[in-house]
Amino acid sequence: MHTVTSPPDTATTRADRGPSLIREAGYSYFPIALIARLPFAMMVVGILTLVVSARGSLALGGATSAMTGLGTALVGPLLGAAADRFGQRRVLLIAGTANSLLLIAMAWLAFAPVMDAALLGAAFLIGATMPQVSPLSRSRLVGIIGRAYPADRRTKVVNGAMAYESAADEIVFVFGPVIVGLLATTMNPAAPVVGAAILALVFVSAFALHPTARTVAAHDAARPAQAPARELFRARVLAPAAGALGMGLFFGSMLTSLTAFMAERGVPEQAGLVYGAMGIGSAALALGVALFPARFTLPARWLTFAAVLVAGTLALPFVDSVTAIAVALLVIGVGIGPTLVTQYSLAAGYSPQGRSATVMTMLGSAVVVGQSAASAVTGIVAESAGAGAALVAPVVAAAVVLAAGVWNLLATSRLTRTHH
Repeated sequence: MHTVTSPPDTATTRADRGPSLIREAGYSYFPIALIARLPFAMMVVGILTLVVSARGSLALGGATSAMTGLGTALVGPLLGAAADRFGQRRVLLIAGTANSLLLIAMAWLAFAPVMDAALLGAAFLIGATMPQVSPLSRSRLVGIIGRAYPADRRTKVVNGAMAYESAADEIVFVFGPVIVGLLATTMNPAAPVVGAAILALVFVSAFALHPTARTVAAHDAARPAQAPARELFRARVLAPAAGALGMGLFFGSMLTSLTAFMAERGVPEQAGLVYGAMGIGSAALALGVALFPARFTLPARWLTFAAVLVAGTLALPFVDSVTAIAVALLVIGVGIGPTLVTQYSLAAGYSPQGRSATVMTMLGSAVVVGQSAASAVTGIVAESAGAGAALVAPVVAAAVVLAAGVWNLLATSRLTRTHH
């Protein structure tokens, strides 16, 4: 006879209930992790706005943004590897504090009588010390699920957790620029960068000191030795990273070309508000991914929603009104959320043993690198050829996402055949 009141059965019942991940992580975890990633979304756009306002050069602003992305590209995955090796707490506290101080320095340097090279150097260091909250949060949740859930339920719960994480990323990536726009227009161009510094100092520190950082470190310490680093260069890991790069290219090119489009209509400060239209469908569908049936496989989801993304962007070069571009962004949003969720779910499933934080950071860094590079290139195109030409850039970015999805399908199909 089954006794539901015994402690082991109660624990099992709790583990099997949907909200148990919230209890396992702690009720404060999700709000802290959400706000802690806001500086990440504000930095690239905030630095671009600051430099353009202070120095009057879109080209220098774009180059500074690109240097931020370069710093993240080169050092971000190393921070993930350090977190895997030394624990998240130590790495986050050091990176978060250094990042906050560098952002304050950038706010001063932009208006100081210093050479442009000083801004580029500071931007690189800001990118290099950018706290990798989003990928490290994913790594924590995957670790908690691995510890708290029975093996037959983990895949479904991981997919749900990745859906939430991607929706959270969507919220900050869409509303980060809106916050930057509001602070820059109502206060001054340095306000978004100073605001990001304060948020990083307070909430990244809170994220670092949260008990989940210790439990994941302890859980990781009990594991066998890490898989060799060469496992990170398998197609099954690199394809989602390439897809994340494509998503970053899309975010950067879309925001910059939209800013140019709105500037031609005399309201560049409203770009962030129109950009928010994309986030409505994106965040809603990202959360809805957990409801998709298992037979709708992850590779198939990627191809399906990347195709929606491509279809939406194809309309962009032909739009001639704010209403039309908002409608196009609503359609595009349908493709973005589920695609990001799928990329992270695949990466979580194929992370080599003991390398979860590294893989998640690879994807997070790829998004920022793509955003920075696309912002710089699209800014130059917009300045020289106008918004119409710049609006072709998101089409190219969407094509990269779709191509990476095809690569992933081939890689996972080959893996499945090998295992059979």
